[in-house]
Amino acid sequence: MPSPTVLVSGASIAGPTTASWLARAGYEVTVVERFAALRDDGQNIDVRGAAREVLRRMGLEDAALAAGTGEQGTVFLGEGGRELARFPASTDDTSGPTAEMEILRGRLGELLHDHTRDAVRYLFDDQIAGLAQDLDGVDVSFASGREERFDLVVLAEGVGSRSRDLVFPAASREYLGMVIAYLTIPRQDDDTDWWRWYVAGRGRGVNLRPDDVGTIRASLNVVTETRGLDDQPREVQVASLRRAFAGAGWQTDRVLAALDDAPFYLEDLAQVHLDSWSTGRIALVGDAAWCATPVSGIGTTLALTGAYTLAAALAGTTDHRAAFVEYEQRMRPFVDKGQSLPPGVPQVANPRTELGRRAFGAVLRVAASPLAAKVGGVAGRFTTPPADKYELPAWPAA
Repeated sequence: MPSPTVLVSGASIAGPTTASWLARAGYEVTVVERFAALRDDGQNIDVRGAAREVLRRMGLEDAALAAGTGEQGTVFLGEGGRELARFPASTDDTSGPTAEMEILRGRLGELLHDHTRDAVRYLFDDQIAGLAQDLDGVDVSFASGREERFDLVVLAEGVGSRSRDLVFPAASREYLGMVIAYLTIPRQDDDTDWWRWYVAGRGRGVNLRPDDVGTIRASLNVVTETRGLDDQPREVQVASLRRAFAGAGWQTDRVLAALDDAPFYLEDLAQVHLDSWSTGRIALVGDAAWCATPVSGIGTTLALTGAYTLAAALAGTTDHRAAFVEYEQRMRPFVDKGQSLPPGVPQVANPRTELGRRAFGAVLRVAASPLAAKVGGVAGRFTTPPADKYELPAWPAA
């Protein structure tokens, strides 16, 4: 019998991971990506807990560790750049704001692509334009004019997935009330290999993080009730950021100056909540299904574990409906934990008032204190997402 066919849309993290495991299960896999090539940009991401085990089972854990950013830990800074608290990088799979495995998104995507390219067909510079399914398959029309039929389709796209809107037009986003702008800036002599998080006050934060290519990954985050800035032209976004961060202090002006010519990406943080992650022969995985947002600290972990879990369920049965049910039953509790942010997040870490700024600094100092480390639990609850609260299913026997 011919191998079952599957189209995976998205070539970032969840897509190639799903493709790799489905190819191992005997599927004929095609991955479509709307960009013309792999994106080598992106910010620092971490891989924790169960997701480390996914990479381990793929034989990629050592390569991912070797391609790390070299981040030594996280230091929080207060008024004038004064240090509030310091958290060294973790030396285990899960704990701490800086995980043991910190890697650029583009670098991890490249590792996953290279791992799959001989077993998977990649279509770059194209995207899904239409989906029409029946009991036996899915007819896919592409923006390029290509038309193909697949047994299954997996949408592994981002929070703003266009393809998801074709099958889940009522999918809603829960906005968290914060905008983050990400950009890459030149490294200076006084930069360090620590993640420096400046608590600027008035709902603002400035982050500088090291990478392994000689630059600095910067971000500007601001608490705001204004929505839709992510849909505005670049010049409007830049002007808004400069107004919001005027006079913020520390190295803010350095980052604002880079907005003149540095590529940047602006995100209005929102979670995705769906009653189901599949319909018929089409399934969702990763941010398209359940975006937890960067402030959860678990987005990449959910992408990797979700991709593996979906593929394992499909590998264990010829009934895709039963596989989709198993996938969701396993992943839903883990996703719920990842989306359940601590009370007040993200606002508590980006205080609007001077009183809030001082209170946040006090909490940080307690969490980083030797006493907290000695008694255990305090710093961990404050800085560690629930990345080890999931047990991966065994891969089905052949």
